[in-house]
Amino acid sequence: MEQISEILFICIVMPMIPMLFVLPDKKSRLFVGYLMVGSLICLMAGALNLFLLQIFNGDMLYVTTTITPISEEVLKAIPVLYLAIFFTDDRETLLSASFALGVGFAILEDAVILAQNPSAISLGWAFTRVVGAALMHGACTAMVGMGMSYIRKRRKLFFCGTVALLIAAILFHATFNVLVQSSFRIAAFLLPMSLYLPVIFYQIRQRKKKK
Repeated sequence: MEQISEILFICIVMPMIPMLFVLPDKKSRLFVGYLMVGSLICLMAGALNLFLLQIFNGDMLYVTTTITPISEEVLKAIPVLYLAIFFTDDRETLLSASFALGVGFAILEDAVILAQNPSAISLGWAFTRVVGAALMHGACTAMVGMGMSYIRKRRKLFFCGTVALLIAAILFHATFNVLVQSSFRIAAFLLPMSLYLPVIFYQIRQRKKKK
């Protein structure tokens, strides 16, 4: 299982690279690119989290509920902030790209867990990972992306607004990690839906208005 994360990263991301040259428009390439970036961030976060786990004497519960929500959400937010600061404040673009990044992160994370624990995996596990952790990663990053579309042009709010968005994403992530390791596990899988569904309804409403 040595270097399993790197092997899976190559297997998942490398096939996406040719897609960038055949997709017809910039937005499609942006979203696929951010999906790939999400997997890269997951690879980086895995190495960082392993280092942090050693610092905290292998206390998995403490690290996953206190430390990894900070490290992962900060790392995921960097490409989103880069896109928002230097390229666009379009709400739909930031929301879609940031959600794609979160999903890309979750894809590699799930693949690594699957490869490391094949005997403990089932269809039920796969479904709960999609509904729970994968959606949580996408929703947390999308929260930052959507929020950046509001505060990018408001210079007085930019710094404190960015920090507030990161804190919100970290707290949401940490709450999910606490619940998923408790007797209230079902609540952990419902939590991301509480953030995801209102955004979807909002998007549908906005598209109808445009039409």
